[in-house]
This record gives sequence, structure tokens and C-alpha cells, in this order.
Amino acid sequence: MDTNTHGWTEVGPGCFARRYPSYDLTIGAVVGAVGILLVDTRASLGEADELRADLRRLSRAPVRWVVDTHWHFDHCFGNARFADAVIYGHESVPAMLEARADGVRAELSARSAEWATEMAALEVVPPGRTFASVAMADLGDRVVELVHPGRGHTDGDVVVRVPDADVVYVGDLVEESGPPSYGDDSYPLEWGATLDVVAGLLTTRTAVVPGHGTVVDHAYVGEQRGDLVGVAGTIRRLVEERVPIERAWEAAEWPWSREALAEAIRRGYAQLRDTRGRRTLPLV
Repeated sequence: MDTNTHGWTEVGPGCFARRYPSYDLTIGAVVGAVGILLVDTRASLGEADELRADLRRLSRAPVRWVVDTHWHFDHCFGNARFADAVIYGHESVPAMLEARADGVRAELSARSAEWATEMAALEVVPPGRTFASVAMADLGDRVVELVHPGRGHTDGDVVVRVPDADVVYVGDLVEESGPPSYGDDSYPLEWGATLDVVAGLLTTRTAVVPGHGTVVDHAYVGEQRGDLVGVAGTIRRLVEERVPIERAWEAAEWPWSREALAEAIRRGYAQLRDTRGRRTLPLV
């Protein structure tokens, strides 16, 4: 199913996606018998107000559940506008928001007067219903599964699976509108294995909704997983061969640009050097 309803695309029965120009963010909405489950809330209160208006054009049902796919501002700084809902997130998210939200607000405030106004009004609301691995939300006539498949884009990525519709919202574990985003909180050596877990939630017909970009499929996830595994393998090889990090870019072939991979290389080298410095017990 792929019909357009007031700007929302129905990617499966009762499952919708809407792509916003701001940060090219893709929002998800799952309509159940007793309310809507919303996947991410956008980057500010103003953007969340626009989202609420767009949701009313989709359905008059209330938003009763929110899922933060991870802690990054463009996905959860609109939470306060949905404070009456149960807000789900990985157990790492509240601490990350407490530690880093103020810094992000300052960076955004410096971008423009408009953003400064938005950030001055912002109330950061962390998820109140956290979990370590798996949670479920009962929408009355359907159950939605929430899964933390492992570390990758962040240490608290969550995917949202709607089994009866064969739809999975994957947040920024999968990118369609650009290369995967390796930030200073990413886990480049683990990301490919995390997507192995995600792939186990998919069928060949699953509609996969990324955090940025248009809907993709199982094959696309497999291709991106292959590139992520390749990046991790290359970093491991370079470290084993004692190639200095300053020469890493020129010493190998990479699937994405130097700018896109700079943080992956830095964090991968740091993680492997840290691991090498640890003493481990012998295996018996």
C-alpha cells in the first residue's frame, strides 16, 4: 500500500510516514483502535506544533504513545508537545539528554535568531518509559514491538516493528537520503552487526522507514549493512597493520566520502586501541 493522505504516505495498513524538509527527517505514525503511536517528534516545539497539526489531518485519534528512536535533537526535542503520551526510549537516552542537551541547544541557538528563540522556549522531555532490550505497546487492535538491536548510530537506537502490517521504522540505523551518519557517539565497529539483528526483523516484503529519506526494503538494508561491515573491517585491518590514523584515508578504499567517514575512523581506531590496552583472562 502506498497512498498519500494529506502529505502522509501509507506504507502499510494503518502505518504512515511523512518526510519533512527540516533535517530531511522522516516521521512515523501507527494508527490503532485507541490512538496513535508516533515515531519521533522533530527538532523543536515549533516543529512539533506543525507535526501535531499534520497528525490531525491524518486522524482525529489522540497520540497516546511516542517512541524516541534515539536521543538526537532532531528526533526528540519536540517531546514536550506530546507530554500526555507514554514516551518510550532506550534506557540510555535520559542520561544522554541530561549530559548533552544543553550543548546541542547552544549550537542550535548560534545558527540563527529563529533557532535561538526556539531553543530559549525548549523544554527537554526525556522518555519516561525506558527499556534495555525489548518493549511492546498495545494499540487496542494491534501490538507494536520496540527493539534495541544493539549499538550503531548511537548506543540507544530503537526500531519499531508493526508485525501485522510488515512495517519497520528503523530511525537512523539506516539512512536513505545520505550515507550513514557517524557522530561522536556512534559505534562504527558494531553497527554492521546491529543491522544483522534488524535484518532478522524483516521479510522480503517489509516496508523499512529510515530516519531520513524515503522508504526502502530488505535488500537496501542488506546493501547498507555490507558497507558498514566493510568500513569496520577496513578499520580493523589498518589498525592490525599499524597504519597511522593520519594515513588511514589514503591507505584504503572506502564506500563514502572522507567527511562522512572521519568520525568512524577516529572512533574505530580509539576503540581498538583501548581494547588492545586491556588485559583479558585466558579462555579455558
